[in-house]
Amino acid sequence: VQLQASGGGLVQAGGSLRLSCAPSGRTSSYYAMGWFRQAPGKERKFVAAINWSGGNTYYADSVKGRFTISRDNAKNTVYLQMNNLSPEDTAVYYCAATRTPFTYYTYSFYTMGSSYAYWGQGTQVTVSS
Repeated sequence: VQLQASGGGLVQAGGSLRLSCAPSGRTSSYYAMGWFRQAPGKERKFVAAINWSGGNTYYADSVKGRFTISRDNAKNTVYLQMNNLSPEDTAVYYCAATRTPFTYYTYSFYTMGSSYAYWGQGTQVTVSS
């Protein structure tokens, strides 16, 4: 599974962006998906995740109330709506998919990068002050 992330860009503080992630080629829509981000010189960190059906979502404390993850399984696409962005949100954002479709996981599982088998190439988000 190859994932394509898009939607990054430059935005002023307080602005919004919507990231998208879709697999290339024919593949199942029903993998749990996550978004991670990595700022320059820092470790990659969990941002948000959504289970295979879209019925459960999970967020890092730093983005709760500002970011919303969603999915459209008919379009085989996962979104990350980011509102009220701050310069601290500047990072490369990566989407990732778990290995097995139709599977439920715990919050802890979603927060670990090692839980994901497939990764996108990353999309840059820059927030200016």
